[in-house]
Amino acid sequence: MCEIFAMSSRHPTAVTLSMGALARHGRPGGHLDDGWGVAFHDGADASLLREPGAAGDSPLLRLLADRPPRAALVLAHIRHATQGTRGLRNTQPFARELGGRMHVFAHNGNLLGQPPARGRFRPVGETDSETAFCRLLDRLAPLWAGGVPPLADRLGALAGLAAELRALGPANFVYTDGDALFAHGDRRIQPDGRVAPPGLMLLERACDMDPEVLSPASSDLAGIDLAQGISGQHVALVASVALSAEPWRALRQGEMVAIRGGVVEHAG
Repeated sequence: MCEIFAMSSRHPTAVTLSMGALARHGRPGGHLDDGWGVAFHDGADASLLREPGAAGDSPLLRLLADRPPRAALVLAHIRHATQGTRGLRNTQPFARELGGRMHVFAHNGNLLGQPPARGRFRPVGETDSETAFCRLLDRLAPLWAGGVPPLADRLGALAGLAAELRALGPANFVYTDGDALFAHGDRRIQPDGRVAPPGLMLLERACDMDPEVLSPASSDLAGIDLAQGISGQHVALVASVALSAEPWRALRQGEMVAIRGGVVEHAG
């Protein structure tokens, strides 16, 4: 299955990503080589970088590791193709404009028998994940007619679609509209081969409690740079599997969390 990583922080920070390490954490042998992508949010806009090949062979990814952008919202995905050919159009994360903001989405799972997207938003590729994203944006579009909607309204639209997706297959996803990061946990392939919860893991940290959020020594996935001495920094991380020995919490099947500024504002 694909692997997901997302970060929300109160202050922009640098995240050093190793997609190859993420693959090794999530799948024996790390054989997820059908594409990778990462999005760095900057206010209402986002920088999106994607390649339809193996992360371990990517000079671009090595450049990002050496010179990571600073951002307060980051989404990353590595792909194991289940629907759609290997190609840029099927490589996540996916991004679209809605309400004058860039919205970014990444999904882990395999949704069978999903209705097509027939509204304003249409897939460019053939994946179930992009179709789910387009269907989500069609539901959210009326809410964005007058600016950033209340968090509760966005959560309602997300929860409604998530319940439909769970009936079709594993539906773990992360989504951001630049204001908040949303994560929905479901099921995934476990080490013993079962498809079962948990599908996503969550870690919350604050630098005024402990200056190390994830250091290179504790995880070969991500080093989060808090060396700027910013007081009151908060960081929340979401990943397909726990990436360190720290107290990651498994999301319950069907649980949705909303995170702003590195703090979980809703979980249920």
